[in-house]
Amino acid sequence: MKSVYDIIREPVITEASIKNMQDKKYTFKVPCSANKVEIKKAVEEAFEVKVEKVYTITMKRKTKRVGYNVGKTAAWKKAIVKLTPDSKTIEFFDSLM
Repeated sequence: MKSVYDIIREPVITEASIKNMQDKKYTFKVPCSANKVEIKKAVEEAFEVKVEKVYTITMKRKTKRVGYNVGKTAAWKKAIVKLTPDSKTIEFFDSLM
């Protein structure tokens, strides 16, 4: 069985994700094999909050070029977690708003 920290790899901090924090939506990078149920349980266990809904997006590989060499970035999965209205906020993200 995967641990909580195997599923939640790192937070995604962009302008759009910071804007979504006002609506209690938090963005995380997760493994491509993780499903919505695993993500929901991991966030509830790690941050002690109630999750209302989980949205997942698979980010495709992109071609990158450095001089003459051409390569591709890794594919990854992004999870946007929406908390219930009566749930507390995630303390890690409070300093960003």
